[in-house]
Order: sequence, then structure tokens, then C-alpha cells
Amino acid sequence: MSRNLLEAQLTTAAARQRLGKGVHWRSLDADVHLGYRKGIRGGRWLVRWRIVASYRQEVLGSTDDFIDADGVHCLSFHQASSKAREVVARRRADSIAGVEMDRLTVRDVVEEYITEREKRELGYNRDARYRLGRYVLKTSLAERELRTLTELDLQGWRNALPTKLARSSVHRHASDLKAALNRAALLYRSRLPADFLIVIRGGLKSWEPSAPAARPAQILSDDQIRAIVEAARGVDEEDGWDGDLFRMILILAATGARFSQVARLTVHDLENGRLLIPTSRKGRGSKRTRTIPVRIGPDVLKVVAPILSDRAEGDRLLERYRWTQISPTNWVKYRRGPWLSASELVRPWRLIRQVAQLSPRVVPYSLRHSSIVRGLRAGFPVRYVAGMHDTSSAMIEAHYAAYIVDAMDAVAAKLVIPLAQDPGMASEPVQKSRQAAA
Repeated sequence: MSRNLLEAQLTTAAARQRLGKGVHWRSLDADVHLGYRKGIRGGRWLVRWRIVASYRQEVLGSTDDFIDADGVHCLSFHQASSKAREVVARRRADSIAGVEMDRLTVRDVVEEYITEREKRELGYNRDARYRLGRYVLKTSLAERELRTLTELDLQGWRNALPTKLARSSVHRHASDLKAALNRAALLYRSRLPADFLIVIRGGLKSWEPSAPAARPAQILSDDQIRAIVEAARGVDEEDGWDGDLFRMILILAATGARFSQVARLTVHDLENGRLLIPTSRKGRGSKRTRTIPVRIGPDVLKVVAPILSDRAEGDRLLERYRWTQISPTNWVKYRRGPWLSASELVRPWRLIRQVAQLSPRVVPYSLRHSSIVRGLRAGFPVRYVAGMHDTSSAMIEAHYAAYIVDAMDAVAAKLVIPLAQDPGMASEPVQKSRQAAA
């Protein structure tokens, strides 16, 4: 091969017709060349790229010498150039992966993600290990190599999830897997195919309609919320929670925060009649603030105050007892520790709901829904309500539009002033002015 490449005119079918039989090349960059092999019945596009001191070569497809290009099997010059670059990027990534990654699989990156997430959560929350362990690591997808992963693999995994799972659960499992793969795409981006992120996005995309807005039945009145709090107090005393359950429900109701945020509160986060709610880990990137100050009432402070004495500022504010079974019929408390998962509220919430005489559809998250709507009905700006609840204005507008309209209608009503007087009173000035004119 000559040191200097002889560039051929390949851009149009007419230019290629003037070339002789054989292979003709054109540079795409210093180490990548697009080739055209001219034959009796048409031509083919080729690509070659340098590896150390030699070249590798691959066929891209047919040329559009006699039939129109379709972008898949028959390619124009520009389509062939684009495909050549994609092929070279993928083959180089495969080469690096084969040498440096030693068959990095979905299992490898998922286990790395679980370890990193538990380290971030200080080992308190193991929900990701349960979900990913059951629905990913025990499937055939776990053994798939990342460099050969396709959208069909991910779509097949999602479609194979048990039909008994609720739509929200399917979304949660897919989100966990997507987070693990996105982490791998960032850490190993130089070793993975160029379109790896596109594969993740397309393979795990949900084609179902968007989730409906919050159900009206989940918006509770102030009296219903008070009934829940009092029911929590009664269930706490009856089942021996020592105030732990009552305090959790009370703070959820007082702040409208998510369970995961309340569970991460520390002793230091209670100051000057406010709770500094940690921001959630939802969304991408870093957030401007790490805590959101939320004002709480003196009744809540009075309940929380007894658990503050003789505790370090970094200790979790809310804890609960763990139970162990010492005989077939005997369970005893053996240690205290932080709340780990919202699933720990499932059984006591069922009892609370029964005592408060609420619909079986009401879930603990209704306390958050109700807090948001309470702010809207009070006339606070949507942006303020969103910030106070660690969410976006767009999310508030999407799920609580009806309550925004009601709140703004009440504000607009204050702008209405009487303009037309009583008919009898209005005629007197007219009569006097006519008499004066006469």
C-alpha cells in the first residue's frame, strides 16, 4: 500500500462510473478510509481502519449505482460514510472491550451498582439488592456481555417480568437496571460501543401511557389526617412500638416528605422549629441544595423532643426496634436501628387505616399528596410548593392541575369589586342632574 493515499471521486454514481474496475479509496480521517469496489453488475462499499501497523476491512453494503439508496442495504455515498464511522467506532470499542474488559457482563455492573448504592446509603437500605437480585441477576440477561447488549435484549427482559407486578413496580425495576447500566456507560465509556446509551434508553423505554395523576380519593382533609395521626398513636401503643411508629407517621404528615427522606433525617436536622429535610436522590446530576427547611408546629416538636437527649448530631432522628424470635411463639426486642424501607409501614398502615376508617385505597403517600394540595389551596405559588416538597413545578402542574385552578379561582375572586349600584339609587343622580340642567 502506498504511503500517500490516492483519493478517488466517489460522491456520485456518475463519478464512480468513470472509475476502472477494482477498489478505490477515499479518506474519512487519517486512519479510516471509505472504499468502493467496482464490479460488472454494480459496486460495494467498504471500510478499512488502521490497527497498529495493519488494516482491518469490512463490507458495508451495495452502492446506489443502479437503484435508489434505502439506507440499509443500498447506500449512497453519505450514508456509507456515516455507517463506516459507526462500524469503526463499534469495532474499536469491541477490540478494547475484548482486551481490557474481559467479558464485562450485566451481572458485573449490576453488582457494582448495588455495592456502590448500599455504601451511599450507609448499608441502611437494601431494596435495590432485593429488586435487582430477584428480577435481574436471576435471569439470562445477567450473563449478557455489555458490548453485545441490544435493545431487543432489554425489551425482552422487561416484557418477561411477571404479569402480577403492578405497572409502578415494573417501572421501578426498569429504573434500577437503567441506573446500573448508565453508571457502567459512564465508567467504561471508552470501552463500550458509541451507541450504548441509546441502546439503554430504547431498550428500557416504556411504551405504556403515562401514569395517571394523583387520584382524588388520595387527597385527605385536615380532619382525616388528624384521624390518621391519632390512629397511629393507638396502634403504636397497642403493638409496642414505643412511639417510633407514631413519630414516623406524624413527621410524614407534618412535612409531606417522602419516606426515604424522613428516614434519612438526623438529630442535627432539627433546628429552630424546622426540620431540614434531605433532598431526594431522584433525577440526574447534583442538586443546588442538600436540605429543604420545613416549618413544623409546636405539637410535633413536643413529640420529637424526648428522643433528642444524649444523642450525637449525626444519629438518625427516627429509629425503631428490631425483633427476634426466641421460640415458636415468643418474639423480643433486641436492638434499635434506623428505618430501612417504606415496606416496613405496610402492616401497621393497614391497621392505622382501619382504625381511622379510611378507604383501602388510601396509602401513606396520600400524606404527601395532601400536603401539596394544602399548599396550593392556601394560595402559595406553585414554584414555592414544588420547592418545599422537593419536586418540580412541571410535576405539580401535571398531577395537581385541578387544585391549582381552584386555588387561583379563590384568589381571583378577591379581585372582584362591585361596579353597578342598586337601580333605584343609580337613578337619583341622573334625575338631579336633569333638574339642574333645566
